[in-house]
Amino acid sequence: MKGLVIKNTGSWYQVKSDDGQFIECKIKGNFRLKGIRSTNPVAVGDRVQIILNQEGTAFINEIEDRKNYIIRRSSNLSKQSHILAANLDQCMLVVTVNYPETSTIFIDRFLASAEAYRVPVNLVFNKIDAYDEDEFRYLDALINLYTHIGYPCFKVSAKNGHGVEAIRKALEGKITLFSGHSGVGKSTLINAILPGIETKTGEISSYHNKGMHTTTFSEMFPVDGDGYIIDTPGIKGFGTFDMEEEEIGHYFPEIFKVSAECKYGNCTHRHEPGCAVRKAVEEHLISESRYTSYLNMLEDKEEGKYRAAY
Repeated sequence: MKGLVIKNTGSWYQVKSDDGQFIECKIKGNFRLKGIRSTNPVAVGDRVQIILNQEGTAFINEIEDRKNYIIRRSSNLSKQSHILAANLDQCMLVVTVNYPETSTIFIDRFLASAEAYRVPVNLVFNKIDAYDEDEFRYLDALINLYTHIGYPCFKVSAKNGHGVEAIRKALEGKITLFSGHSGVGKSTLINAILPGIETKTGEISSYHNKGMHTTTFSEMFPVDGDGYIIDTPGIKGFGTFDMEEEEIGHYFPEIFKVSAECKYGNCTHRHEPGCAVRKAVEEHLISESRYTSYLNMLEDKEEGKYRAAY
């Protein structure tokens, strides 16, 4: 029997079979012996084969090839990865200029990770109902930057519904991962898109001006137009997991494009003579913040350790 993994609780997986049944499944232990260096060898969005037994439970015994997935390192100390979701058509990265602030380094690390695994990303700037004039100017500057690079951007207020309909239309017919820091309003936005779902929403921690975790497992919800939303736990940071140092620049589209004009083919864009990327930064053709994020990821890789991006 084949089906789609729609929920992961850590120890159990809910699979929607091709004939419409919802089946609670476990995984066979040998999945962990096949070189899958992941805390969750099966992810929401996976197509799987399952075996039913006489006790009424089921085991996942095969995962079909994934077209893509998005991944992060599971913890500061772990060398394992955590797959957020698989077989995605797109990702909606929910970010906020404030309450809490999402740093451009975090945004760029997420975008680079998504580029590495061939997942298109839309940026959803939430909480526009809460911003003052200066914050709106900064918001517009960020939207101008990322739109120019090629990332579609949305301005929304999940609280009052502004811009939600545009998001809803963008979800039609697609499997979409929703991700972002805890506290950016991801669950509130999903509630606005799917009023019957009522995913948990949490208050902002006033001490850190950061969100409290509200989603503890990944889950897939159907949306109008034959699409799905995948909701994931709030994430704190992305490392340069599974990236080679020389590849990092490939995952910044504007840097990769300009790098073809560098004097040396193996240019790291830091100190080499004839570097077209540094020249483009000096001439404001490449954003200083994006270049800083690129350097940050290079340093992260060189140090051989994970640095969370807050």
